[in-house]
Amino acid sequence: MKRFLAPFAAAIVAATACQSQDRTDYDWVKKGIDVSVSQLELTADRLRGTGMMPRSIWSGYDLDFLARQLEADPATFRDSLRKQPDAEMIGTLRTCGIYDWTSGFFPGSLWYAYELTGDGKLLADAKEYTSLLNPVREYEDTHDLGFMIGCSYGNALRLAPADTIKDVIIETADNLRERFDERTGCIRSWDFGHWNFPVIIDNMMNLELLFNASKLTGDDSYAKVALTHAATTMKNHFRPDFTCWHVVSYNDDGTVEMRETFQGKSHDSSWARGQAWAVYGYTVCFRETGDSTWLDFAQKIADMIMERVKTDDAVPYWDYDAPALDETPRDASAAAVTASAMLELSTYAKDGQKYFDYGEKILKSLSGERYLAKPGENEGFILRHSTGSLHHGSEIDVPLNYADYYYLEGLVRYMDLKGLEYADL
Repeated sequence: MKRFLAPFAAAIVAATACQSQDRTDYDWVKKGIDVSVSQLELTADRLRGTGMMPRSIWSGYDLDFLARQLEADPATFRDSLRKQPDAEMIGTLRTCGIYDWTSGFFPGSLWYAYELTGDGKLLADAKEYTSLLNPVREYEDTHDLGFMIGCSYGNALRLAPADTIKDVIIETADNLRERFDERTGCIRSWDFGHWNFPVIIDNMMNLELLFNASKLTGDDSYAKVALTHAATTMKNHFRPDFTCWHVVSYNDDGTVEMRETFQGKSHDSSWARGQAWAVYGYTVCFRETGDSTWLDFAQKIADMIMERVKTDDAVPYWDYDAPALDETPRDASAAAVTASAMLELSTYAKDGQKYFDYGEKILKSLSGERYLAKPGENEGFILRHSTGSLHHGSEIDVPLNYADYYYLEGLVRYMDLKGLEYADL
């Protein structure tokens, strides 16, 4: 299960090995794993043979609520770009096909659950659902290939390596690399909208696919593209306080056309999941290069997150600048991504314990009654209370497959750092 630890985690592993490992201390870990396995197996059996993946639960929205959250004038607020699902769909399972940007998270969750438990059924399910994504290797019309293939085939390569898996990863990385533009120094994110060349902070998460392709092929051009993208994003996506914009669009000459949001509260707000993508992405850049530039930047983002998130359980509101009201939705997906990133960051930073403690706090919160589903409920998802795109009235206060994925990744990393085995919990 040593995905990222050696050699940087030696100090933390040595320290935690000296701590008491009384079984009662880790009841929350075992509960989180057991609920996850139950929900994943339920969903795998439910969707077997359909060719579909679980994405979320269908939800509607109230226009006045959106206006309050966005602090917009309800008299002039317009219901553009939003579509309510049919009434009979509300509360039911929302699935997606293999070309959806979230398609890789369910197979990836199965891989992590297998890694945590060694359960042979989970291994078989992980292989089955990962294989559904094979046609994505020929897909060129998205930057989200890292999410789709990295989370599925990337974990398969670690846990059940095969030459065919390598071929899928390399071919997909080729397609992602083709979206890189030397003039802007970035990988293009979207092929829609009013922007000339849009790049979103989410794209930092897809760079790991390119790093893996360089290692598999010995061709450093993949990594060079990734690092150029990361450097350009560092220069143009971040404010002086290390919060980031969601969207930066470039002119053809590489200058910035505009800085906006697409899913956050406002153009100058700090969309919660965007901040999580940022600290995760730059932590990966340090892991892959050992260059302290990336580590320093990741720590500054992490410190900002710990300062800006004011909720008692460290699970942020959907936007850091959203009104702090009882009705304001949390985003468990942003919390899960942050927890996983913080745990990895803790193994590199000199003062890593504070990042470990913060990641642990989030995982404990997500493993509590408020966020962790009860087996058989929540349409088979593990976590509750995530927010996809409130701005568009989409997936508000619902489970999301990527929240589940990064929660499980966080548990894998936590177990590694604590030197725990599932059989001993």
